[in-house]
Amino acid sequence: MSTIGIVGAGLMGHGIAYLLAAAGHTVRIYDPSAEWRNSLPQRLETARALLSGDPALMDRITAHDQMATAMKDVAFVFEAGPEKLPLKQQIFADLESVTAPATILCSNSSAIPTTEIGAGLKHRDRVVGTHFWNPPHLVPLVEVIQNDATSDETVRKTVDLLREAGREPVHVKKDIPGFIGNRLQHALKREAIALVAAGVCDAETIDTVCKTGFGARMAVLGPMEQSDLVGLNLTLDIQNVLLADLDNSTEPTDFLKEKVAAGKLGMSAGEGFRRWTKESADAVRERLRRYLADQAKAARK
Repeated sequence: MSTIGIVGAGLMGHGIAYLLAAAGHTVRIYDPSAEWRNSLPQRLETARALLSGDPALMDRITAHDQMATAMKDVAFVFEAGPEKLPLKQQIFADLESVTAPATILCSNSSAIPTTEIGAGLKHRDRVVGTHFWNPPHLVPLVEVIQNDATSDETVRKTVDLLREAGREPVHVKKDIPGFIGNRLQHALKREAIALVAAGVCDAETIDTVCKTGFGARMAVLGPMEQSDLVGLNLTLDIQNVLLADLDNSTEPTDFLKEKVAAGKLGMSAGEGFRRWTKESADAVRERLRRYLADQAKAARK
């Protein structure tokens, strides 16, 4: 088993820490915020209780207020800081100064290529993207993104670590913005927002169509499988009719920008594309949490 460092004790960082500790590794978390460090034990315990994890795994996780202490002699570092390029670049520069040249440096960015994050580093061969999905201790997928400087050995070791921890790592061979999952997700969101903005339907209808239509089968039938299932000739016929009419905006719609400008940010504000009460928002969060936990428990059997 390895000693692993994590930068960031927030939503993603504590989930990554939990799943790696559950796999038997020693995990040290660095976060400059005393608030995040102090709340870490309670959030980890919530994750453990949800998954009925071994209480002993909690002893393998420690929080630190100094990066050099947390990152001493670690085999891997997973960066889970805010989605700001200058901040991530600074974190990786600091990590290069306090870790051994062989330490693998992983970024959990949702969209920023590690080519940009690690551009100023001396040992770029050890920098790799590891895009976990929220919450990382419940969602199996991790996108392992190789940039032009990342060594094949770095990719192999990272994939092996994640697979042994019970994740489903996939190798993304080109370091493009958004990688695979977020490109697919935001292509869908672009069309969904355009349909609502054009008055074709309301936001609730969009969610109903996705959840009870094609979404109901996507956990067991991916889009390429579905295309092969129905036949590529049918896929081609549909695309000949449809593609020219799909939204192809190259920037966010005015509809979305106006929502944000008006403070209609979603559940936290009581309104986004849909209206929310505290109770209805909490119900969605609990529904998602329980579903993902049940799936995670079932996968372990």
